[in-house]
Amino acid sequence: MSVTVKWGRERLAFALPQPDTPLAAIRRSLAEYTGLAAFRLIHGGAVLADDAATLRQCRIAEGSVIVLLPTAAAPAAPVVSDRPLQPLGLATEESAVLAAIHTELASVRSSLAPDLNDLLARAQDAPSDKREYLRLGELLLQSLLRLDGIAPERDWHTARKARKDAVKEVQALLDCLDDTIAARKAAGLH
Repeated sequence: MSVTVKWGRERLAFALPQPDTPLAAIRRSLAEYTGLAAFRLIHGGAVLADDAATLRQCRIAEGSVIVLLPTAAAPAAPVVSDRPLQPLGLATEESAVLAAIHTELASVRSSLAPDLNDLLARAQDAPSDKREYLRLGELLLQSLLRLDGIAPERDWHTARKARKDAVKEVQALLDCLDDTIAARKAAGLH
């Protein structure tokens, strides 16, 4: 079961254990990964306060989004672990790594690719805002870095191929943006 945890600007994709797993196990895993001692978890508009409640009782299922909000007792700027998220030791499973890759690529396809296509369509006609080019370039680069942070095991051929294909797809979008910027500069439009 793959879910997304929103933490500020971060989007963490990971696999969850069985539906009868208590929320406390998820909270411990996120605390270890983020370095936060105190935070709230919100799902479906409700604060998840009962750590004894199971994932089923919290209605956390495939594709759920959980928001992680640090509380006042939490450090202002927690240091994110440099290792991939491994809740409950399950990220060692190839399916969890595949879920993280697919989540990142789906995010690029749903939010960045349409913005890029719109920007490129407008680029032919009139001067455009340089900030939009920079924003998209930065977001695509961040996506590449997140994909680079996903490290499938050597013998996980499916996950390694999925990561390689995802990197190629995001890099192609970034290359297209860079080519458009170069062409606009050459034409004196940028």
